[in-house]
Amino acid sequence: MQDSDAPPLCPHCAKPDFLCVCESVEPIDNKVALLILQHPQEQDRLLGTARLTKRALQNAELKIGLSWPSLAKVLGREANPADWAVLHLGAAHAKTLPRERELIVLDKKGEPLPDQDRALAGVKGVVIFDGSWAQAKTLWWRNPWVLKAKRLALNPKKPSLYGNLRREPRREALSTLEAAALALSRLEKRPAIETALLKDFSAMLDKYRAALASDAVTPAAPARKGGAPRRGRKKAVPAK
Repeated sequence: MQDSDAPPLCPHCAKPDFLCVCESVEPIDNKVALLILQHPQEQDRLLGTARLTKRALQNAELKIGLSWPSLAKVLGREANPADWAVLHLGAAHAKTLPRERELIVLDKKGEPLPDQDRALAGVKGVVIFDGSWAQAKTLWWRNPWVLKAKRLALNPKKPSLYGNLRREPRREALSTLEAAALALSRLEKRPAIETALLKDFSAMLDKYRAALASDAVTPAAPARKGGAPRRGRKKAVPAK
């Protein structure tokens, strides 16, 4: 398919019109900041949610790249990573996490801290890596300043809304949007944040399923071991 045949992309979510839900998004004034660090090879996925997440939150940043010298350099302002938290990519497993909590602070060994409420208090922002597991690990190790941040583990009670649209390596794996929604809503004690973001995500998935049904896109191929899943491809529209 030639570039001239490609459907126009939304300037906000970078998705084609048939997948864009930006007109119905009402941005939330979140108090805890969100920083999404996206691997360059994750930019154009049809099912990706990083840009939609940024669109849905007033206090959010999306940066694309592999490494930054400090949190302050990423944000363009003074910031101490010790006041932030980062979604953990280590060996914590759902079975070892407190069942009653969906957001847990871990120590450097991957074990839950004893006083969770105290550990979560005062977090000013959350860093999320956007990409496949392999890409996220690359971002983790190429940005050593994240080691100074608190480490968060997600223990969601419900599986991702992706369902069978995307195969995840772990049962508890969530989309970037779902992870942000869970983390911010728990940190701010505002369930409305999660409700609003999941509504936007559901609307996008409904459009994607409709596109599949109409043969506008082909299903994404299963994930390859150690790599990112191949994204669904838009079908070419014959020139008239």
